[in-house]
Amino acid sequence: MTVDAYNAEIRAGHGFLGDQASNRAFKAILDHWRAKLQDADEDPLGETPTDAISRGQLDRMLAEGDWEAGGLVHGVVEEFAQSLAEVAGRLLDEPAWHGTECVVVGGGMRASRVGELAIGRASMLLKGDDGRAVDLVPIRHDPDEAGLVGGAHLVPPEALSGFDGVLCVDIGGTNMRAGVVLPELDEAPDLSAARVWASEVWRHAKEKPGREAAVGRLIDMLRGLAGKAEEHGLRLAPFVGVGCPGRINGAGCIERGGQNLPGDWEGSRFSLPRSVREGLPRIGGRDTAVVVHNDAVVQGLSQAPWMRGVRHWAVLTIGTGLGNASFTNRDGG
Repeated sequence: MTVDAYNAEIRAGHGFLGDQASNRAFKAILDHWRAKLQDADEDPLGETPTDAISRGQLDRMLAEGDWEAGGLVHGVVEEFAQSLAEVAGRLLDEPAWHGTECVVVGGGMRASRVGELAIGRASMLLKGDDGRAVDLVPIRHDPDEAGLVGGAHLVPPEALSGFDGVLCVDIGGTNMRAGVVLPELDEAPDLSAARVWASEVWRHAKEKPGREAAVGRLIDMLRGLAGKAEEHGLRLAPFVGVGCPGRINGAGCIERGGQNLPGDWEGSRFSLPRSVREGLPRIGGRDTAVVVHNDAVVQGLSQAPWMRGVRHWAVLTIGTGLGNASFTNRDGG
């Protein structure tokens, strides 16, 4: 499989096109309609600030809320789906995305019924209005685990042979997640049975730490997970797979696109793999190897075992920003 392109940055107005289909964009649409309703009459969602309303609450409003609250949520989903379809359509026009047959959608939005409806509606808009023969489908794994499972795909399966698990990291603009992934190679050599055994999440956006403090917290999480694995008799491979926002060069440095990370992570002076290796130099008595790739690419890798029959496919991750990557199966699908 080839990663054809990732982290496409398409300008739109004063920002990037992807900003129109992020979690923040969804909340901005919801906030806009709540304000209009407040001016005209009454907000059916009450006085709770928009930022404090979870997707789970919106799901319940769809299923159990009164007609006006449900109508509000449906309207927001429709408007967001139109933005998502527009963004996907622009990406499908990019040369690296030509011939894309399927777009897998991951990230936090996928974890809710609201998000699933937006994905389904955007898929219909692409087919019905644009006439594009492409499917938008939710990512197979739980979005909180897809980035971790994808991290196990950054190492050749033969390097995991003889070990029970591997440490993986998924870094986002709001949360930082670390976990132990069990490859389960005996059950499925293509990692299709890989699963998260244990994980820890830190919402760094609330604390707003600097870069060094954030990396230090990440290393503490990895050390704790390694210790937990050892206590349970799990043999960890001497490897850490990391998904991180931005354009990553061959040295593991973030060239651009790390603006949502805590502190300054961009530039050749900071190497995330080197920092992790220094904090966790050995795993199970062996020198640690660390590989970092873009977080959308890594989430996409988690889906790879189920994309064997597709020649060209892509991934969108709806989070603090909108991640993107496109792939080609070199064996023809």
